[in-house]
Amino acid sequence: MSDRFHLAVALDGAGWHPAAWREADARPGDLFGAGYWADLVLEAERGALDFVTIEDSLAVQSDDPFVPDRRLDRVRGRLDAVLIAARVAPHTQRIGLVPTAVVTHTEPFHVSKAIATLDYVSTGRAGVRVQIAGRPDVAAHFGRREAADRSRAHEYFTETADYVEVLRRLWDSWEDDAEIRDAATGRFIDRDKLHYIDFTGRWFSVKGPSITPRPPQGQPIVAALGHGEAGHELIAGSTDIGFVTPRDAEQAAEIVEEIRALQQGVGRGAEALHIFGDVVVFLDDSASAAQARRRRLDDIAGAEYRSDAVIFAGTAAQLADLLTDWHSAGLTGFRLRPAALPHDLLQITEQLVPELRRRGLFRDAYESSTLRGLLELPRPSNRYARISQ
Repeated sequence: MSDRFHLAVALDGAGWHPAAWREADARPGDLFGAGYWADLVLEAERGALDFVTIEDSLAVQSDDPFVPDRRLDRVRGRLDAVLIAARVAPHTQRIGLVPTAVVTHTEPFHVSKAIATLDYVSTGRAGVRVQIAGRPDVAAHFGRREAADRSRAHEYFTETADYVEVLRRLWDSWEDDAEIRDAATGRFIDRDKLHYIDFTGRWFSVKGPSITPRPPQGQPIVAALGHGEAGHELIAGSTDIGFVTPRDAEQAAEIVEEIRALQQGVGRGAEALHIFGDVVVFLDDSASAAQARRRRLDDIAGAEYRSDAVIFAGTAAQLADLLTDWHSAGLTGFRLRPAALPHDLLQITEQLVPELRRRGLFRDAYESSTLRGLLELPRPSNRYARISQ
């Protein structure tokens, strides 16, 4: 394994702590403006981070992940993540853009077109994080299906695997040279190089082809957050990046071993698959300051902040120690969740990144103009082009 690892940040509202919007440097009045998101992503790019993810949901935020609440002292409401990424893309040059797309109540044809468009707008820096929405209140927004009870939750993951398969087939439904654009002969496309995907499964029946030509990367990056066996199966079988939430290096090694075995079992053993560890971060110049800020925000929120991921409060050097330890357990990268924005993002770019560079753990500058290139992933060949040759 290379000594260097990859680094991303997960952007969500004013930060991952529910009281972050009340910090003196927060910008709650700008949360629904393009400039706010552009500023955050440009700051992440200044640190040469591989990519940002942008959170999204089909429900108003809630402290409880399974049911809505009626709190008025939290950030509520959000913009569409894919549209944010498309708006921000022209203002950036190298950083990858990986918005969240909820796949449970949406159609893969629409999402494939949106992410292909994002790949064009960003000139090859697009990805998508597929997310499941199993809550009854979300299902009620659409009225086309009932929410499955938790005993059938595994169905959501098998549905998502099919969804990703449709995305990938649609991205390949145009060969790379399908566009001729020959004004003299009047031929804009070669119709023989557009392909029906003819996907038929339990949840989707999609004929294709897409209406958007094959994206610059061929296949934009697909990512997913996974907890437990079903999530790890989805990561192993369908994604380019899996986000996982170990509690320590020992558990990180166990998760990596499980996903690698699953990857091998579905015939993807030869393919590159990144496994990123998620960490919520409170960063300051001293550990005591970081811990005090966390306690202060908890007091404002009226409850101790809890997360599915490890919550780290300390210095950039201490975080670098933790990431190094987890990297040695097999993780190829990390997705940091800033507790408060912009404070913790600035700590990442101004303190953590230089610290990692001093240790030879992070690159000095961008080394590719595409997200696949940054992640050292090859541009895939087109499955249908092989068939037609």
